[in-house]
Amino acid sequence: MFSRLDHPPVSFDDYRPLLDPKLADELANTAKQMGRLRVLHLNSTATGGGVAEILQSMVPLGNSLGVETERIVINPDAAEFFQVTKKIHNMLQGAEGSLSPQELDIYMSCIQRVADDMQAKALSADVWFVHDPQLLPLARLLPKKDGEVWIWICHIDLTTPNKSVLDALMPLTQDYDQLIFSQTAYVPEDLGSKVPVLIAPPAIDPLTIKNTPMDLPQARKIVQAMGIDTERPLITQVSRFDLWKDPWGVIDAYRIARKSVPGLQLALLGLVQATDDPEALEVLKTVADHAEGDPDIHMYFDPKDMPVSVDEVVNAVQMASQVLMQKSTREGFGLTVTEGMWKGKPVIGGDAGGIRVQIDDGVSGFLVSSPEQCAQRLVELLQDQALSARIGQAAKESVRKQFLLPRLALDYLKTALFHATGQVSAVGGD
Repeated sequence: MFSRLDHPPVSFDDYRPLLDPKLADELANTAKQMGRLRVLHLNSTATGGGVAEILQSMVPLGNSLGVETERIVINPDAAEFFQVTKKIHNMLQGAEGSLSPQELDIYMSCIQRVADDMQAKALSADVWFVHDPQLLPLARLLPKKDGEVWIWICHIDLTTPNKSVLDALMPLTQDYDQLIFSQTAYVPEDLGSKVPVLIAPPAIDPLTIKNTPMDLPQARKIVQAMGIDTERPLITQVSRFDLWKDPWGVIDAYRIARKSVPGLQLALLGLVQATDDPEALEVLKTVADHAEGDPDIHMYFDPKDMPVSVDEVVNAVQMASQVLMQKSTREGFGLTVTEGMWKGKPVIGGDAGGIRVQIDDGVSGFLVSSPEQCAQRLVELLQDQALSARIGQAAKESVRKQFLLPRLALDYLKTALFHATGQVSAVGGD
């Protein structure tokens, strides 16, 4: 019902040159104050999706700092579980509808069996970080031991949630010691909770294969192997095929922009690794229909069809593109936005959710609300290299200051330390 995941070790010293020295020192000090506290991160899928990506780096970083850190992924025994949790995800982001009693039963009974298995196998930790709605009931279903700290992290966009599912799930937050949201706008007004809330935007790991900028000749070689003409301009959206990512609007923007930019190509890179997203293939079919067989619209879905690993493909396509897009209509936090910005690329994002936090409109990227606006910004960036370079440089610096993994690790460890010991970390403290 659950699996322990191992991740390759890392060294915190490798991160230090990329960080503000004060932040680096505070993180090291906070980790020292954690002492023998054991930290456990739990989520619903081993690979694919932003949460899995964050935890693949967060767990080894914690261990490199001297904090015993482990990661657990659940393995529900009902095939319908992820169909229900995907519906919950969509409704929390504003989709219409309601959960039937049968769907709620699938959700709760699956997590109950996971909790029973955890209890039977004596899974334990001092600090439990539970990620996203799939696992929300765990704090209620597992007996809480003295001194344990339970923290729920919500990574999705709750700007305009479906009230029926919000009302059904939010009482479960009462069983946690701390709630973490990506931004203030996501905190439900009627949460009705005495549980404290922390705002902690997600972040990327600058040391991974995906986020270490690739040499342009190597990037072009990989992109050519994928069937893309590197002699012509390329724009890209790296995002799973999802209703909220608006791939149809991206295609519309591309069609408008290519009238002013001859030879323009579009890549939609939606390589699916997640096990908790059963809708992706259905969305892909509708996007393919919308593309109408255009040979300059390149769509990628199956990782097995790629010439190199998924992370290398993402890196190569981002580096080989002149402009990157994330035209979401709902977005808790777009890691692909930050990835592109970190590579010094101009990024156009949907004026929604966490993308508003990531992009300072007109300074470190552009925010758009329609295909027409997106097309206008595409043409500007493709035709004005000085503008593109200025936006890209500002984007990279913005990520360095705000959205690298050690800053997120500090946010998590500080709140864990406070609840576990009552201490507040301070640079240079003992």
